[in-house]
Amino acid sequence: MSEFQTYLQLGFQHITDIKGYDHILFVVALCAIYKLSDWKKVAILVTAFTIGHSVTLALSTLDIISYRSEIIEFLIPITIFITCLVNFFFKSDQKRKPVKAPSSRSRYVLAMSFGLIHGMGFFQIT
Repeated sequence: MSEFQTYLQLGFQHITDIKGYDHILFVVALCAIYKLSDWKKVAILVTAFTIGHSVTLALSTLDIISYRSEIIEFLIPITIFITCLVNFFFKSDQKRKPVKAPSSRSRYVLAMSFGLIHGMGFFQIT
């Protein structure tokens, strides 16, 4: 149980670290289009992001994948921009028809995919 507490504390420090603001900004952008009553969708989105983040974090820790940190540091803001762009086309009611509003399922895949990228940025931030 002490290992779990150690990693939980490390994760909390990572997210609250001023240098790790990109994760919070991404999650805020991802969830900004939802109402409080959509908490289940938000929980799934955040979980999808966390799974992606955890997968690449584990793969990086085990030296299964390697990458150039400059590329990841470039891609992280791109994920935030794309998420904001996708939100722009989100339909909030049935009367407006956006050009292409992504389905909930595609938003979950997007969140997990972007979580993969953000997970690779962990070691550069800590």
